[in-house]
Amino acid sequence: MIITKMALPRRSFLRGMGATLALPFLDAMVPALSAAAPGGNRVTRLGFVYAPNGTYLPNFHPATTGKGYEMTPVLQALEPFRDDMVVLSGLSNKGAETQSEGGGVHTRVHTAWLSGTRPKKTEGADIEAGTSIDQMAAAKIGADTPLRSLQLSLDHENIVGSCENGYSCVYQHTYSWSDPTTPMPMESNPRAVFERLFGEGGSPKEQAARLERDRSVLDLAMADMARLQKRLGVRDRVMVDEYLDSVRDVEQRIQRAERQSKVSPMPIADPPVGVPDSFDDHAKLMFDLELLAFQSDVTRVVAFQISRELNGRPYPWIGVPEGHHAVSHHQMDPVKIAQGAKINAYHVSLFARFLDRMKNTPDGDGSLLDHTLLLYGTGMGDSDHHTPVDLPAVVVGGGGAVAGGRHVRYPMHTPFTNLGLTLLHKVGVERERVADSTGLLTDL
Repeated sequence: MIITKMALPRRSFLRGMGATLALPFLDAMVPALSAAAPGGNRVTRLGFVYAPNGTYLPNFHPATTGKGYEMTPVLQALEPFRDDMVVLSGLSNKGAETQSEGGGVHTRVHTAWLSGTRPKKTEGADIEAGTSIDQMAAAKIGADTPLRSLQLSLDHENIVGSCENGYSCVYQHTYSWSDPTTPMPMESNPRAVFERLFGEGGSPKEQAARLERDRSVLDLAMADMARLQKRLGVRDRVMVDEYLDSVRDVEQRIQRAERQSKVSPMPIADPPVGVPDSFDDHAKLMFDLELLAFQSDVTRVVAFQISRELNGRPYPWIGVPEGHHAVSHHQMDPVKIAQGAKINAYHVSLFARFLDRMKNTPDGDGSLLDHTLLLYGTGMGDSDHHTPVDLPAVVVGGGGAVAGGRHVRYPMHTPFTNLGLTLLHKVGVERERVADSTGLLTDL
């Protein structure tokens, strides 16, 4: 047999004047003899999405277990992904509990979500928590990607007055820790994220001039792009065109937001720019950046924070003019419970939109969702009790890595870290233990 097909390296880029665009997985990256091998194209990715302030659990956890459960009000937007997901209940993060420190529960449940380790109570520089499972995964599956991991948030770090007495504000800004004393900062500025993924595209002066001319960072790599297209088959050319259209769309949305803010987008040290005025637009833009990061294989591990704990943001556009934190203290008030459910359901709907885009984005022998495991949840169970007990959790994706279509209820107080340990094993990161874990969730 004569093999004439030439394979592109998996780590292929388009380059030009500071712009560096990693390409999605293409047929041309698979050697001719292995192109049809089942699972040969699989790239393992792991993502986490955190929502704050807990919930009213009956509105999140289905009443029945196994298959055929009824979607609860909060989870309704995930109905199209029923077969791809597992709803979990009964898991608790005892590592975040304490009987002696009084206040600070929001800080503790948030910091311990992926580490199972209660943070050190300090307002100084001697912060200490635990290595989070996203970073345990990044150390292995992110070792050969341009970014080992990516941390995204919809809150700015310059927000003041949102920290709890006795605890450093650092604990509120991230749940991702590369080791017990090193938190991973979360980025809320879409422009900064875009430039981390695709390069700065020239000097600040050149960026400003390009912005005025409505030119894209893609324009800088046109020559490289033209050479690439000559080497690709029809299917790959279509995939590259769709991918580049997505990149251009995201960049144009960032540029519109920068113009609206009437602030120069170039100095990163200045207050965040490129952030849409609308929270909804901001959320969708950041999720789209996460999708591009996965699609281009710039990173395989992403930690996303919809909001930090204690966040008091109102949501008037969905009919909740009161602040989220205030309504989370529902004290069984049906009005506050209903308002909290609207906020929780809205957050889930943002996640569902992201899942839809992941499921409809080709990747090797399947879709991005097939090759990614995602955990959506919160560090607090019932928002009124403020305890890390019976935590809301949904695992989605993996292309059969989890048996979907079910609600699984574990014995109460089963360590939440058992889930973290299980997710690590499913992406090939084998560890014996994570914090207080007692074993794998073998039926996941």
